Amino acid sequence: MSRNSLIVRNLGLRDYAEIWHAMQDFTDNRNDQSSDELWCLEHNPVFTQGQAGKEEHLLATGDIPVIPVDRGGQVTYHGPGQLVIYTLIDIRRSKLSVRQLVTSIENAVVVVLKELGIDAHSDRNAPGVYLETGDKICSIGLRIRRGKSFHGLALNVNPDLSPFDRINPCGFTGLKVTSINKQGANQSIQQVCELLVSALTKTLGYNNYQWCEDNVAIEAE
Repeated sequence: MSRNSLIVRNLGLRDYAEIWHAMQDFTDNRNDQSSDELWCLEHNPVFTQGQAGKEEHLLATGDIPVIPVDRGGQVTYHGPGQLVIYTLIDIRRSKLSVRQLVTSIENAVVVVLKELGIDAHSDRNAPGVYLETGDKICSIGLRIRRGKSFHGLALNVNPDLSPFDRINPCGFTGLKVTSINKQGANQSIQQVCELLVSALTKTLGYNNYQWCEDNVAIEAE
């Protein structure tokens, strides 16, 4: 399926709560003509606990705040060096099921990792992207409200991975977490972001995308 251009915003390093509430506002106020958007950013250190989250998976959070949020899934960590892309998409207009949206995101991540020389796969029973060793490299958590999606993916590029030891990532005891750079592919957040935005544009079926920074749109094919 092909649709109109996707708007992409590079938001830099931001506090989680600020962006979470902005996503809610965007979703609540958009209309049937509003463009779909991707928000690309990093977060200051935070644990987020999804709607199905259980306290038992918070092991020793220490000085890192825990924020209960309205996405699916359990607990995960966000911090500098992790690329977060929020998928603000009208899935009803796009005729995408939730499963198709998740699969499209996973496929885009797998494609980018392959370009970087990293073999990875998705698991239908556990959303996200994993290496052949079972280590998780990308988490996915979504919320759908009135046919519109928000939240999205978190891909480990080069974060401090030690905070993941303070939780059971995604609710799985003993789950190991890795990153792109730990797998030997030395990439910056911006390099990975550009690759992943291009891949998401294709897997989600858009014709092209536009980078919007400081309210200036730069079209990219």
